[in-house]
Amino acid sequence: MRMLSSIRTIAAWEMKRSMTTVGRHVLPLAAGLLLLLILATALAAQGGIHMQDGMYCIGIDDPDVARIVAPDSRFIVTVADGPALLEDRDRYDIVILQKEISVSDTERGQAALKAFERVYGAYVSRVAAEEPDLFAAYPLWVDLQYVKSEIDFVVAGSGQQVDVPSDPVDRTSLLPPPTMPILEGDLRQHLVEIGSDHPLSRYTGILSGEQVTDQFKTPSHLSPPLPFDSIVLVFVFIFPLYFASQFFMMSVMNERVGRAGEPLLSAPVRPSAIVIGKALPYLGIMLLVAAAITFLIGAPVGILIPLIPVIFFFLAGALIIGMAARSFKELSFVSIFFSTLVTAYLFFPTVFANTHVVSIISPLTLVVLELQGDGFTTAEYLYSTALFFATSAILFYVGIMNYREERLFSAKPLTSRLVDFLSGGIIRNRPRLSLFFLAVLSIPFVFMAQMMVLVLFFNVPMPLSLILLIVSAAFIEESAKSIGIYAIMRERPRFLTPKNLVVVASVIGIGFLAGEKVFLLATLAQISESIFGSALFLSLGVLWMPLLLHITGVLITGGFLLLGGRRAYGPGLVTASVVHSLYNLHFLLGGLL
Repeated sequence: MRMLSSIRTIAAWEMKRSMTTVGRHVLPLAAGLLLLLILATALAAQGGIHMQDGMYCIGIDDPDVARIVAPDSRFIVTVADGPALLEDRDRYDIVILQKEISVSDTERGQAALKAFERVYGAYVSRVAAEEPDLFAAYPLWVDLQYVKSEIDFVVAGSGQQVDVPSDPVDRTSLLPPPTMPILEGDLRQHLVEIGSDHPLSRYTGILSGEQVTDQFKTPSHLSPPLPFDSIVLVFVFIFPLYFASQFFMMSVMNERVGRAGEPLLSAPVRPSAIVIGKALPYLGIMLLVAAAITFLIGAPVGILIPLIPVIFFFLAGALIIGMAARSFKELSFVSIFFSTLVTAYLFFPTVFANTHVVSIISPLTLVVLELQGDGFTTAEYLYSTALFFATSAILFYVGIMNYREERLFSAKPLTSRLVDFLSGGIIRNRPRLSLFFLAVLSIPFVFMAQMMVLVLFFNVPMPLSLILLIVSAAFIEESAKSIGIYAIMRERPRFLTPKNLVVVASVIGIGFLAGEKVFLLATLAQISESIFGSALFLSLGVLWMPLLLHITGVLITGGFLLLGGRRAYGPGLVTASVVHSLYNLHFLLGGLL
């Protein structure tokens, strides 16, 4: 009860202080920026976006052709005779003489040609829509009915054969009726709309939902079912949530500036009560913001469930960054770097929400599926959110363990402070047991970093993408396994002896393998079955071989530290990563050949 009372008191104090100190300086600025954003949006909606006006110059000798291009503000249209246009040819990106197109051999010229093709395509759509017999101009209409792919991207082992899954459903069906359930006038309007090239045309119907005519398209207008509309809506959620977490980050930083938080640290309150109490108001604000946006756009309430681990992760990251940065300037750089990585991890997979199992690594994919009406299962929720829940819990634990005077008010560089945070979790009398649990607790961060690398290399051509993935995954694992030894060596240089190195390497290898197996089998089984997942986790099939690999990697890095000191950590890490990469590459080639 005393713990809960302390948390409630600190939360109330934090809320009051934020509304007075932060509110007096930041809230008026935030309100002003919000007002400017609303005004800019209204002006853009009324007058349009003119960033592309006058980008391309086009010379035409036919006034009829010029009238097709003139309405597009991207083109500066010049009508002149042939000799005049040829005399000043370098001025134009495109020249049309006697209905023949000449394009300048530059990237700008090629971009102008693509823009002209879209303009001409829109013109053809408008002309066809005005034809008396619409179905003579467009005799074929495709009724789009998307279904889930039966390809599961599972990699077959050596000597195995992948069969196409049998379909027990009889696909014999009657021919569709010769008439369409849509009026011809609606189809004409639909042709004009999909032929337009307005910058905001894709997003005009986000909140209104799909129309019946959207499922009928001509072959030339078919496109992959990429959920761009839903991704835009997801961004509407994530931006204010991350923005709210910045207030928590600044609150932690304000406690350290001028040792302002020293009275709170000297109070008879546990660090856990301080951290939880300070974070609770911002957690409540973020949940209220997400709920308000959900209500305003009429989205299903189920989209809040995948957002909860993202909110926890934002708060946990804000806590660590606020504790590690030495100044507000460094805080800005680190927070921008953090937001860039997290945004890439969250948003890139959602583009493939309808096409590939890899997209499930992002909780925002579940939000996209919920917005599309597809929903998600409990297993999919576990796959997407387990890493965020685990890393958030560990980051909060690290922050609570280091929320004391000697850590908060230290002026060490950022990397040294992060290493100190790790060493704070190592019990001096039981370093081997501490390194074992440190290896186990590093697994969620290793998997999250590897998933982020997977997202970055997903669109790279296959041979190169797998090699880059193998090397990056090996480097991440070796860094996680060796950072504990490096942290101990900074504080206790005499601890690292040949005997202790062998014992510690074995302990770290066992802990890393145990955490790797348990976490992988519990959460990432679906991802590990894909070809990209096999490149990351292929060595887990036989226990003794990855165990030997983990121990060897730690021995290599620790050996460099033992012989060359802390300066040899980098070369040792690279050497261990090379050995690890060769091991994985050997198994990957053996599994695919």
